[in-house]
Amino acid sequence: MAKLSLSSAWDESRGVLQHDGKLLSIVAVALIALPTTVQALVTPVAPEGELPPAGPWIAVALVALIIAFVGQLAIVRLAVGPETSVGEAIGHGARRAPPYVAALLIWLLPVVIVAALTLSALKGDKPSGLAIIGFILLMLAIIFVAVRMVLMPAIASSERAGPIAIIQRSWTLTSGNWWRFFAFLLLFLVATLCAIIAVGGVVGGVVVAVLGRPEPMSVGALIVALASQLLVAAISVVYFVMLARIYLQLTGREGAASGVPTTGI
Repeated sequence: MAKLSLSSAWDESRGVLQHDGKLLSIVAVALIALPTTVQALVTPVAPEGELPPAGPWIAVALVALIIAFVGQLAIVRLAVGPETSVGEAIGHGARRAPPYVAALLIWLLPVVIVAALTLSALKGDKPSGLAIIGFILLMLAIIFVAVRMVLMPAIASSERAGPIAIIQRSWTLTSGNWWRFFAFLLLFLVATLCAIIAVGGVVGGVVVAVLGRPEPMSVGALIVALASQLLVAAISVVYFVMLARIYLQLTGREGAASGVPTTGI
């Protein structure tokens, strides 16, 4: 496989963002930031280290997640090209979301089950050394596979592939470039965490000073959630545009034109 050039992908991504950044942001805000903000507002607060009790918020979270998947695939469609409208890209994302979600479930469900079984073996005051070693090996395996699955959104949006084919294609395209993809993911993860902590600290501090401690469904909670999710949406645009251009590079279509019509939506 061809060696991945992150610098080349970034140069192309900057061009896409400069040309279509505003319209890509509209998609991200509408399909990623707003649904996840609503989900954050309705999710009940749980004690530290515990999950919120089951309730209607789970349905809201699932709907928000599916809408976010559609948004991801729409952003990739706009970044890959050829030129299309925002509305057509969103429709395309909705059509390609089912195989994409199915592909995610195929590889994530076994991971979740095995992780749950491993964690149950670690419970207790003195977990066995074998259980600890098994957990470490499992985490390393999950990281390895997750990196190989990184191109799934670009493939799901750009190819008429079913769930299994999406997984196989991502595994093939990432071959020989694991460390480059790992560096790419690590960079975005660190940048996202730092930005969220910084913005959350500033916005949260202002909200507490002006409105008091945010309570669920309050104006303060809305402001904090919206600020965080708008930031996540902005980072998501950059991330998925990069994935799209990396995909084009590895499939031999580096430099392919992208964008939306000059008429806009």
